[in-house]
Amino acid sequence: MAKGAKARAAARKQRDKWKAKRWFTIRAPRNPWSFRVIGETLAEDSEQLIGRTYDIMQNELDGDFSKMHVQVVFRITESVGGDALTEFIGHHVLKDHIRRQIRRHRGKVDDTVDVVTEDGYYVRFKPLLISRSRVKSSQKSAMRASARETILTMGASSTWIHLQKALLDGTMEAAIKESVSKVTPVRTVMIRRSQLLQSGVVVEDGPTLDEIHAEEKAAAAAAQVEEVDVLAAAEASAELSEVGDNDASEETSEEGDGEVDEEIQSEVTDTSDDSEVDYESMTVSELKELLKEAGKPVSGKKADLISRLQE
Repeated sequence: MAKGAKARAAARKQRDKWKAKRWFTIRAPRNPWSFRVIGETLAEDSEQLIGRTYDIMQNELDGDFSKMHVQVVFRITESVGGDALTEFIGHHVLKDHIRRQIRRHRGKVDDTVDVVTEDGYYVRFKPLLISRSRVKSSQKSAMRASARETILTMGASSTWIHLQKALLDGTMEAAIKESVSKVTPVRTVMIRRSQLLQSGVVVEDGPTLDEIHAEEKAAAAAAQVEEVDVLAAAEASAELSEVGDNDASEETSEEGDGEVDEEIQSEVTDTSDDSEVDYESMTVSELKELLKEAGKPVSGKKADLISRLQE
């Protein structure tokens, strides 16, 4: 066998890996997103999903379009049937958004703060502070210290779930800005990156996956019923419109028939009137033909013939 033929035979025997793969539904964590569907991924086996990360923009996650520059990161931790369950492991702000905030004659302060939450999660935050004007090194140190103290206090007194909410809705940034503004006026405060370094105590709060599946099935059934109702209403309205058009056409035809009858009657009347008037203009032979049809005598002058027809 030729070398090329052997290669083609080997290629035909090779297993197609794409056919062995199947789709898995990626769901957000139970709390606070209630296993919301955020995407899909391909894998041959559910074990291959464990540890895989998935990024999504925050405005697609919660509908907040003021956070279009924030990318939220999830990591798949478990697979249940066709669902891949995730955990929130952090976020980061896009670099182009950060570059737009930095200008000349403004002070920039960066820092890295590691926090242990109330429920034992080990998290790293990287705040970014931008002042309204140039600041001295001593002011930068005071701003950094104030921001660090705010983050440590908030992290130590909150659970990881509450810290996620404060991080994504801007509560943490507002608290940092309030404390740092006591040192110098601040233009922008952002947590440019957060990262989950170690998990702690998992809180079993919120609806279960079975309850979410039941709700999704009920919603799909309700949507299907609504679609059927809309189609039935559209068909009924179409039938009513057709019936109305038919009635209108029948009425029009009846009116047309009435008009035709009136025209025929008028023509008959006109003909009868004309027949009475036109005797004088007829010839003698025509008058005799009319008399023959009527079964009357045809002798005499024209005046006698007309008088006989008028009797």
